[in-house]
Amino acid sequence: MIYLQYVQSPFGELVLGEFSGQLCLCDWKYRKMRDQVDMRIQNGLQAEFKLEETDFLNEVKFQLNEYFAGDRKSFELPLRFVGSDFQKSVWEKLITIPYGTTTSYMELSRSLGDEKAIRAVATANGANALSIIVPCHRVIGSDGSLTGYAGGLKAKQKLLQLEGMNFGEQLELF
Repeated sequence: MIYLQYVQSPFGELVLGEFSGQLCLCDWKYRKMRDQVDMRIQNGLQAEFKLEETDFLNEVKFQLNEYFAGDRKSFELPLRFVGSDFQKSVWEKLITIPYGTTTSYMELSRSLGDEKAIRAVATANGANALSIIVPCHRVIGSDGSLTGYAGGLKAKQKLLQLEGMNFGEQLELF
């Protein structure tokens, strides 16, 4: 069983999922790939979703609230990645991007050993089901521009601003 809970964040509604005491889902409720991500997780874990409050999910909410309040810079939660080996390698690399910093898709590709894999890296980044916890919002375009984000560019901008990034006039258009 994958226990689900919905939680309102300052940037949009999130869906949280716990499987065997591990976080397998922390994602934007209203994202374009919601059905595909949910099916991948259910099929990969061979489990069904059930709406239920758990102590573990309450701890996830507590840590998220600390993050949103500016009191937490990293998360201390057991994670369960559900995806291909390549996707998992990208998500593991995302965790290493420090709070308050960004990297580009090209830099991320290089750090994984193949700059020609930039499209595959971007696709894996977009398939991340552990938004915020696995900070895919910290990946930007090589020119410094904000690029796609499951929670929307406005949420990405606000998350980066929460972490102390200042974009000046450039992002006022979003």
